[in-house]
Amino acid sequence: MSGQRPIRAVISDFGGVLTNKLIEAFAAFQDETGISMEQLGRGMQRVAERDGEYPLFRLERGEISEADFLDNLSWGLEAELEHRPTLHRFREIYFEALHPNEPMLDLMRELRDRGFRMAILTNNVREWEELWRSKLPLDEIFELIVDSGWVGMRKPQPEIYQLTVKRLGDGLEPAECLFVDDNEQNVEAAQALGMTAIRFHSNEQAIGEIMAALDGSGPGTGTG
Repeated sequence: MSGQRPIRAVISDFGGVLTNKLIEAFAAFQDETGISMEQLGRGMQRVAERDGEYPLFRLERGEISEADFLDNLSWGLEAELEHRPTLHRFREIYFEALHPNEPMLDLMRELRDRGFRMAILTNNVREWEELWRSKLPLDEIFELIVDSGWVGMRKPQPEIYQLTVKRLGDGLEPAECLFVDDNEQNVEAAQALGMTAIRFHSNEQAIGEIMAALDGSGPGTGTG
């Protein structure tokens, strides 16, 4: 599974891999606001039809502010709800519902200790950085964090994967990287660049597939 070259780096998504599933955060938003995930999706779609692209994508590339995103989404929800909702607590509700996925964090610590280069590649939001980075001991485990909101591109654009590999340095190539994400499109994009890519469904499944892919890889194993 790991191809011809031994894997030297592990690149992980943040939300839904190192945390509980993101749908649980959206469910919390639904519970507090009464706005269902289906309504939220239709509101996003209305904005996309008006602007030509989902507002979340522009937010995650840092092209619009969080305030603009929420204003756009409120506009998109107006026809659905028959009023313009106030969404100012969106981020607080969302992040209160996210918590660490300890088995995956334990695995990432183990891989760091085995000598793998460790990075996070996340589609995220500039204004949310303090909230999500404080959720987990990221700086303890990962040497590099690439956040879409600060680099002007987002997964599954191939350029953001290439940027991550370049920033890890040490002559690293995509074929020497293992990538983990819960989004199928993001996984397929990594595979297209030559990475070993695993889609996260559950801890048992993902940890098993990661360990199998890394079997014999890493510094000190005699494979390099």
